[in-house]
Amino acid sequence: MNKELIEALEILEKEKDISKESLFEAIESNLVVAYKNNFNKADNVKVTMDRETGDFHIYAQKNVVEEVTNPVSEISLEDARTLDGTHEVGDVVNIEIQSKDFGRIATQSAKNGILQKIREEERKSLYEQYYEKQNDIVTGIVQRINGKNISINLGKVDTVLMEKEQAKGEFFRPTERIKLYITEIKDNGRGPRISVSRTHPGLVKRLFEQEVAEIQDGTVEIKSIAREAGSRTKMAVWSNNEDVDAVGACVGVNGARVNAVVDELQNEKIDIVNWSDNPAILIENALAPSKVVSVLADPDNKEALVVVPDSQLSLAIGKEGQNARLAARLTGFKVDIKSESQAKEEGIQYVFNEEDYYAEEYYDDEYYDDEYYDDEYYDDEYDAEYDESKEQKDEAEDSEK
Repeated sequence: MNKELIEALEILEKEKDISKESLFEAIESNLVVAYKNNFNKADNVKVTMDRETGDFHIYAQKNVVEEVTNPVSEISLEDARTLDGTHEVGDVVNIEIQSKDFGRIATQSAKNGILQKIREEERKSLYEQYYEKQNDIVTGIVQRINGKNISINLGKVDTVLMEKEQAKGEFFRPTERIKLYITEIKDNGRGPRISVSRTHPGLVKRLFEQEVAEIQDGTVEIKSIAREAGSRTKMAVWSNNEDVDAVGACVGVNGARVNAVVDELQNEKIDIVNWSDNPAILIENALAPSKVVSVLADPDNKEALVVVPDSQLSLAIGKEGQNARLAARLTGFKVDIKSESQAKEEGIQYVFNEEDYYAEEYYDDEYYDDEYYDDEYYDDEYDAEYDESKEQKDEAEDSEK
């Protein structure tokens, strides 16, 4: 019987991830409870259990007295000396109690207590197991569709993908396997309550971490993500190794890596751009695929004015303003986009760099753009140099004609 007990505890430890030691302690404590229910006393009982063999012993500790008034806690000197002839009045004697002598109610109470402890330890183990996966991805199997919510099995626990956490345009069928992002774990007393999402930007981040080895080893970092789930995501990446192209690493050979993520997100569009500590450059990159003429960035107020070619205005803004909106979330700047014509009408002055298709705005105390001019303020001297250079260029073209 004891061998079977040990085997049962080992199975519980393996299948439910419950510590065998905690089960031994539960058995010991509930044997104490059983003793108390049988004898209405528990302060003089001692239970020991061998962790290897499963053998257990219950001892009632009784005081040796001349005349017994309470047989539960006292033993006569005569009876004590039948156990050991050296006992004297005042000694404490351990008397072994057989559990089979317990009444039915006491035995059932101990059994229920052990089962309750097993359930508690199982819930605790599940909570700790999934708590480690918070802000990470898990794979679940769709069980059923409950109206607009989806019941999903995560292996040892079930959860519900709420309607608000489902990406626009996604459809799932029962038995389908899907990846979910765990946003929160709570212990509600009946087991872990797991909140999952398919719309969280963290889902995209974790998917790329799984696909891109350079992200896993820290060579490439995901600096920022802006997402409108089911439609489009913008992600800014940075390489800690100048020999590694961050965008190329995320895209993969023939787009294999990014396509794997796109497939998992059911064809959600993903724009991957280079991160820059210079807000003007970052904003320009974030507005891709639109070309940018000039960026005025105010880092203190987190505002930016962007000038784009007339033909690129609608592309920069995007359908229903999506491109500009995602660029603003990605960079953390409030972005105001104007066409060149609008900028001229409003008297916004800028210098256009034909070679790089980039323009440097007039600088003041608030706005800066150091991509090409290394944080030097635009001044009259530079303006004169620009005019002289332009005049020489025009003369050279005239002489060629």
